[in-house]
Amino acid sequence: MGGFFGVASKTDCVFDLFFGTDYHSHLGTRRGGLAVYGKTGFNRAIHNIENSPFRTKFEKDVNNMEGYLGIGCISDFEPQPLIVRSHHGTFAITTVGKINNTDQIVEQIFQTGHTHFLEMSGGDINATELVAAIINQKENLVEGIQYAQELIEGSMTMLLMTAKGIYAARDRYGRTPVSIGKKADAFCASFESFAYLNLGYTEYKELGPGEIAVITPEGVRTLCSPGKDMKICTFLWIYYGYPSSSYEGISVEKMRYHCGEKLASRDTVTPDIVAGVPDSGTAHAIGYANASGIPFSRPFIKYTPTWPRSFMPTIQSKRNLIAKMKLIPVHDLIQNQSLLLIDDSIVRGTQLRETTEFLYQSGAKEVHIRPACPPLLYGCKYLNFSRSTSEMDLITRRIIADKEGDNAENTLDEYANPESDRYQAMLEEIRKQLNFTSLRYHRLDDMIESVGIEPCKLCTYCWNGKE
Repeated sequence: MGGFFGVASKTDCVFDLFFGTDYHSHLGTRRGGLAVYGKTGFNRAIHNIENSPFRTKFEKDVNNMEGYLGIGCISDFEPQPLIVRSHHGTFAITTVGKINNTDQIVEQIFQTGHTHFLEMSGGDINATELVAAIINQKENLVEGIQYAQELIEGSMTMLLMTAKGIYAARDRYGRTPVSIGKKADAFCASFESFAYLNLGYTEYKELGPGEIAVITPEGVRTLCSPGKDMKICTFLWIYYGYPSSSYEGISVEKMRYHCGEKLASRDTVTPDIVAGVPDSGTAHAIGYANASGIPFSRPFIKYTPTWPRSFMPTIQSKRNLIAKMKLIPVHDLIQNQSLLLIDDSIVRGTQLRETTEFLYQSGAKEVHIRPACPPLLYGCKYLNFSRSTSEMDLITRRIIADKEGDNAENTLDEYANPESDRYQAMLEEIRKQLNFTSLRYHRLDDMIESVGIEPCKLCTYCWNGKE
């Protein structure tokens, strides 16, 4: 995943850029970057943030940077922003999205005379560099951005900064957000709407699907009108969005309360306490507790002073170990208790199984698990949410493959249907493998209702395979 922040100001923008970008640290774990334009031209800094927070790595850089235009990003994958020199002039660019047809696009660009791309350490082409190359195929930047949106299979939202202003372009189906903020002498563009509030900005507008706007210190001008079709990612509310975020006017925290309420309305168990797996499961658990009357409690605390989310190794076994070490038990709240635990989702199941074992070892009598979304059956085609390289990393798909063999693909619709026997059999197998006392997932219809916008505007592909 990743996030970005851009500023166009009548005065120096570096302070706002630094803290606005830092407010996106929950969206990425590998790279951070800043690029500014001022009297001395373009200036840029990129650092690895795998073992150190964004602020720590960039404090020295921001003291040396100056400019009235700037873009910054937190990235889970490629180093960015990039500074590109082309027939359009020099520009800086940062992106959030996923390109599924990289090889075809690269071959097409080679055929038009483009000579090379730089490979990253893993051998992949930097996706942001590829987007810049696509843009450079056209006569002007707006046509180039539109061309990139049309050509890319997946999704692509971007900020592109020239010497005159910042182009903000939302993915053509609006899978990721772009929020514009305003204050007396500046405008900003942000993935997360909350990122500019403490900097003195107020909400100006949200870009619509496919909308392209140019941002200057004087104002915001739409260059390409938004499209009618939207498929914003529902998982932003369930997990990735920060609690104080809002997308399409819908609060993340409030939506999670609604999720918990819906889970409680269909449940029959009577545990002693309700708890959330920190951090994203907490709000769901509060909603459940408020609706059910069962006390909310924190039987374990996430230790974050030296282990923020950004400190997560890329090797899965190490990630599991660090995730476990972050949770500190409160034995007086666990001993001889029946616990109902809400997590945002179950992906592989490894971490939640270890959390459950950890609770039993700490004296819990029962551990009932309630994921805040339906079973994940499909890997996301549109956003880099996970480091998973195969749908078989999903516990659901492994169980389905064991039960159905070569017929697995033909039965997925049944496994997505909470009324079917196959769905119930899958849940029971997950429950047994992960050693839960009971397991009940959030239903897709309830989850959509919890968001509160038209279902046709939400992407639910990872749960039902519907595009």
